[in-house]
Amino acid sequence: MRVAPARADCRVVADAAEAAEHHRIRHAVFVDEQAVFAASDLDAHDARPDVLHVVAWVDGRAAGVVRLFPLAAAADGPGDWQGDRLAVLPGFRTARVGAPLVRFAVATAAARGGTRMVAHVQQDNRRFFEHLGWTARASEIYVGRPHVVMDIALR
Repeated sequence: MRVAPARADCRVVADAAEAAEHHRIRHAVFVDEQAVFAASDLDAHDARPDVLHVVAWVDGRAAGVVRLFPLAAAADGPGDWQGDRLAVLPGFRTARVGAPLVRFAVATAAARGGTRMVAHVQQDNRRFFEHLGWTARASEIYVGRPHVVMDIALR
C-alpha cells in the first residue's frame, strides 16, 4: 500500500528559531545519522547573505530541509544555482517530504532569475532526482562518498 504524501509547507527560514530548526535537522541527518561530517556540516556557504535555508513543515513540525544559493555573483545576471544539504528526518521519509523540498528549491531559484540548478547527489538518491526531472552529468567522490553531479533547467 502506498503512503499518501504529507502536506509539506516549505518556506525560507524567517527567523533565528527557524534557522535553528534547519541546522538541527541537517546535523541530525548528516552528522549523527550518516556520519558524512564528523562534528558539523556547517560551511562558508551558511554565512553568505544570498544563501536560502528552507524548512519543510508538516503538521507544525520541522520535517526536512534544503539549502540553495546562486553560484555566480548577482551582478553577473541570471545563472546557475546550487541546491544542497537536502535532509529529511527519518520519521518523515515515508511521508515523501523530499520531493516538495526539491520542487520548492527549483521554483525559488527560477523565481530569482536562475537558469539551471546543480546538485551533488548521493548515489543512492540518483533515481529520486531523475524522477523529479533532473539529469545526471558525472560521477564523483564528494565528502568522501560516491555522488553524482546532477542538474535541471529552471526555465
